[in-house]
Amino acid sequence: MGWLSKVLRFVLVTACITAQGLGQDAKDDGGPTFTVSDLPVDRPLRIVVYGDMRFTDPSNTNDTTPGVRKWLAQKVAEEKPDIMLLTGDMPFHGSNPADWKIYSEETAAWSQQRLRIYPTIGNHERLPDPQHGMENYFAAYPQIDHHAWYSVQLGNIYLITLDTSSLLNRGWKQRTWLESQLAHLPASADFVFFLFHVPLTSDLQTAFMLNIPDAGMLDLRHELEASAARSHAKFVVFNGHIHNYERFDMNGIMHVISGGGGARPYPIFIRGDQDLYHARTYPNFNYVVITLQGKHADAKMYRVVDPDAAQRSVELQDSFSLDAK
Repeated sequence: MGWLSKVLRFVLVTACITAQGLGQDAKDDGGPTFTVSDLPVDRPLRIVVYGDMRFTDPSNTNDTTPGVRKWLAQKVAEEKPDIMLLTGDMPFHGSNPADWKIYSEETAAWSQQRLRIYPTIGNHERLPDPQHGMENYFAAYPQIDHHAWYSVQLGNIYLITLDTSSLLNRGWKQRTWLESQLAHLPASADFVFFLFHVPLTSDLQTAFMLNIPDAGMLDLRHELEASAARSHAKFVVFNGHIHNYERFDMNGIMHVISGGGGARPYPIFIRGDQDLYHARTYPNFNYVVITLQGKHADAKMYRVVDPDAAQRSVELQDSFSLDAK
């Protein structure tokens, strides 16, 4: 990397850290940032995962698909999840209050049902003004109490949420916090769910065109793989950023990429052998439903059949199981 590139990266990182300062750091004692004690115990737990909606003015049909976006927001509410995990890029421009207003209007059912929502920060949350973007983000999700990264004890699930728009390099605050979390996973955790925006792995085409993962994220993946091999818990990683659906089972970790919430879809012309989703469907507006009971979970990906149909519907396009060790 040349000296000019290093200077520009330093400026960018400094800006991100400054914006991060709007929040507060999660506790660095290895314990959960939050603990939930009122989950249902008399039935299976239902979890919905999806993201990359880009809520914005419905007249913008280039950067997002407003009809599908709004319909999916209602559809996931109809799944009546106990927990909803958002993989990032919820607004189109995070510093634009108008985009968050559209978010509020189109996700009104989420508020009405008082859904328990855990988000992660995507690159669009900080656009174009990182400071105001983060202010709006934290205002939209008061339940995370201004934490850009955090952990949640959810019964036998331990959720670790990271901010991939801030540095995750070794020695930096977020990475040090993560290492402390990994070193102190509770014995009651059968599953560790990781939630962050930019994936640690991607299909052949995405890796070639978008350089995902880069060297830093690849280093993080290797650390998680080493930790997964030592851990008593099953590791599962949920990401967005790629406006499609991909799934990988690599070195003991399941990676699920669900970025089909309404943002302009990315066509996949080829799929590599490692991607466990082989369908050549396009576009893949989608969400994932996980039904967890004890030490076993069934996961299903639902895809919008025809985004332009007068009466939209979804079809089951992928399913997989998750079992505790």
